[in-house]
Amino acid sequence: MKNALLGGQMLFVAFGSLVLVPVLTGLDPSLALLGAGVGTLLFQLVTKRQVPIFLASSFAFIAPLSFGIAEWGLPATMGGMMCAGLVYLALGGLIKVRGVGIVQRLLPPVVVGPVIMVIGLNLAPVAVSYSLGQVGGDQANWLNQTHAMIVAAISLTTTICFSLFGKGIFRLIPILAGITTGYIAAMFFGFVDFTPIREAAWLSMPNFVTPEFNLAAILYILPVAIAPAIEHVGDMLAISNVAGKDFVKKPGLHRTMMGDGIATIAASMMGAPPNTTYSEVTGAVMLTKAFNPVIMTWTAITAIVLAFVGKLGAFLQTIPEPVMGGIMLLLFGSIASVGMNSLIKHHIDLSNPRNMIIVSVTLVFGIGGMKFGFGGFELGGVGLCGILAIILNLVLPKHFAEQNNSGH
Repeated sequence: MKNALLGGQMLFVAFGSLVLVPVLTGLDPSLALLGAGVGTLLFQLVTKRQVPIFLASSFAFIAPLSFGIAEWGLPATMGGMMCAGLVYLALGGLIKVRGVGIVQRLLPPVVVGPVIMVIGLNLAPVAVSYSLGQVGGDQANWLNQTHAMIVAAISLTTTICFSLFGKGIFRLIPILAGITTGYIAAMFFGFVDFTPIREAAWLSMPNFVTPEFNLAAILYILPVAIAPAIEHVGDMLAISNVAGKDFVKKPGLHRTMMGDGIATIAASMMGAPPNTTYSEVTGAVMLTKAFNPVIMTWTAITAIVLAFVGKLGAFLQTIPEPVMGGIMLLLFGSIASVGMNSLIKHHIDLSNPRNMIIVSVTLVFGIGGMKFGFGGFELGGVGLCGILAIILNLVLPKHFAEQNNSGH
C-alpha cells in the first residue's frame, strides 16, 4: 500500500509535463497518460525492473509533432514517431556491440548542443502567440490581448517562483503549479469553457490513432531522436548517482536505451507522444529516497487507470492557450539553455574554426527554416540541421582543431 501511494505521488510530480505535450500539440491527454504508463511497464520489462525511473511525453518532440500533424496528418506523424523509437533500438544495439563510447563519438556535444538549441528556439514564436492570445488563423477568435498577457504572466511567474523558492516536493511541480494558478486566472477572465467537462463521461476510451507510414514524415522526424537519446544517457548517469548504483553497467545502457525505444514505439502505436526518461521523477526519487523500482510500477498503473477517466481528459483539453503560453515562455527557453549548457559544460571552444562552423551552420539552418528537397521529398527544421551537424562533425578534419589550439 505504501508503494502504491508513493507511486501516485511520483505521477503527481510528472503530471504537469506529461500532459503539457499533448495539450500543446493537439493530441489526446488521456492517450499520453496511457502511453506513459504502458511505456514505463515495457521499459521495466526490458531492464528487468532494476531502474527506479518513469517514462512519459518527451518535450524534444513538440516541434516535430506540431509540424508533422499540420504537414502530413496525425497517423503519418505517429508512423514517423514509431520509426524514431527504432533509432533508440539501433543505438542500444550499437552500444552493446561497440560500448558506450560510440555514442560520444557519433554524437559529441558540438553536435547535440546546437540541435537541442534549435528545438527550443524554433518554438519561441508559438510561446509568444499563445501568451498574446493569438490562437488559430482567424483573428476574430483571438482573445483579449491584455487579459491573455496577464494570465500568461501569472502562469509564468508561478512556475518561476516554484522552481526557485519551492521547498521539497513543491520544487518538483513548477509546471503543475503554473497551470493551476493560470487556469484560475483564466476562469476569472472568462477564457475557460466548461462544456466539454460537463458532456464527457466519467469513464471513456481514449481516442486511439492507427499509425501510417509516410517516407517524408519519417525522414523529417528520425534525426530528432538524437537529442532525447543523448538526454537518456545523462538521465541514466543522474539516476545512477542518486540511487548509488551503476545502471549504465547493470542492467546496462544498451538495455535502458532499448527499453526507451520500445516505450516510444508502443506509445506511438496508439497515438500518444513519444516517451523519454523523466528528470522530475529522478528529483523526486532523490528527495523521497524511494529507490524501489516497484514504486514506478505503481506510478505506471496509476497513469493507465487515469487514462480511462473521461472527465479528466476533457478537463485537460479546456486549459486555455495563454496559460500554456506563460509556461512555454520559460520551457522553450530552458530547452535552448540545455543545449547551450552542453557546449559550456564540455568546454567547446567556439573560437576554434571547426567548432564554430558546426554550431553556426546548424543554428542558422535550424532557426532560419532551411529546407532541402527533391521530387516529392522535403527535409527541413530540426531533422535537417541534426543530419547536417552529424555530417559536418564526421567530415571536417579534426587536425584543424588541434592546429588552432597549438597556435594559441
